[in-house]
Amino acid sequence: MTDNKLRVGILGASGYTGADLVRLAAQHPNMDLQVLTANSHAGKKYAEVYPHLGGMNLPDLIKIDDANWGDLDVIFCGLPHGTTQKIVASLPEHVKVIDLSADFRLRDVDTYKEWYGHEHYAPELQPSAVYGLPEHYREQVKSARLVACPGCYPTAVLLLLIPLLKAKLLDEKSLIIDAKSGLTGAGRGLKLNTLFAEAGEGMSVYSVTGHRHAPEIEQELSVALGRDVMVTFTPHLIPMSRGEFISTYANLANGASVQDLRECLNDAYQDEPFVRLLAEGASIGTQHVRGSNQCLLSVNKDRVEGRVLLFSTLDNLVKGSSGQAIQNMNIMSGLDEALGLNQQPMFP
Repeated sequence: MTDNKLRVGILGASGYTGADLVRLAAQHPNMDLQVLTANSHAGKKYAEVYPHLGGMNLPDLIKIDDANWGDLDVIFCGLPHGTTQKIVASLPEHVKVIDLSADFRLRDVDTYKEWYGHEHYAPELQPSAVYGLPEHYREQVKSARLVACPGCYPTAVLLLLIPLLKAKLLDEKSLIIDAKSGLTGAGRGLKLNTLFAEAGEGMSVYSVTGHRHAPEIEQELSVALGRDVMVTFTPHLIPMSRGEFISTYANLANGASVQDLRECLNDAYQDEPFVRLLAEGASIGTQHVRGSNQCLLSVNKDRVEGRVLLFSTLDNLVKGSSGQAIQNMNIMSGLDEALGLNQQPMFP
């Protein structure tokens, strides 16, 4: 290990997000992977769990209780909701934490309890947690010790809508968000609705009465607009492994035109390394971002007067989780934000 490398641990390394985090971290020039935890696979070589990463020199998997936190600089937490809250408070002060669960995303602990079904276990830490959407909270991330990495759906939605609501170009009461995700968004655990025979060759809606990403989306859109925002948000599972596609329908506001929306998004993201506004009429699809930390945006006029069709897409395992987590780590550590994240999409 060279002196300029960050000593890194990944908690929950056996999930899909954990695997992509390991894949990216092992190729990052400033990351030294020292700890990988997975309680259910402790003692195994990482390649026994994920053979596709067998060519990398990785530490064996251990239990969380066996990790020496004092030897690390950065910890990524990819654990089930409610777990990170119990761990962070006991970590040494010098350790920076990027949490990929929902434990610190919601600013209000009562809202967290409402949506996740239990008391927040570390309410004293919530005020110091920074919402890790780098394109809109970069300065806060720079000085953060604890970053809450956004959910995959919220990332795709917020990158599209935050600039437009800030500029008051859309009627926030008209927002309808139609979201579709590949099956890895549901995690690696065995579930009936993600079995091949259940999910293959079909599409299904889920969490119709309220998905946990809805309050996260509403929280950040409310911050952007300066008043409470509620949206219609409906997620769907589609039979592919990775990728997310968001279709948003809205009414224009304050005499805005489609060109105004395009100019607004261009101004917001023209210097951003991972967000790209597509040319009018250009093809947009999940296959154009697969395996990358990119998010693509598209703005289109609806045939219904005064309405607009907005699209965004990203890889839920990269820009929607592991890639964005490393992007945050780079910022927190004073590194080039794009370091280790310039992989181009895999196509076909």
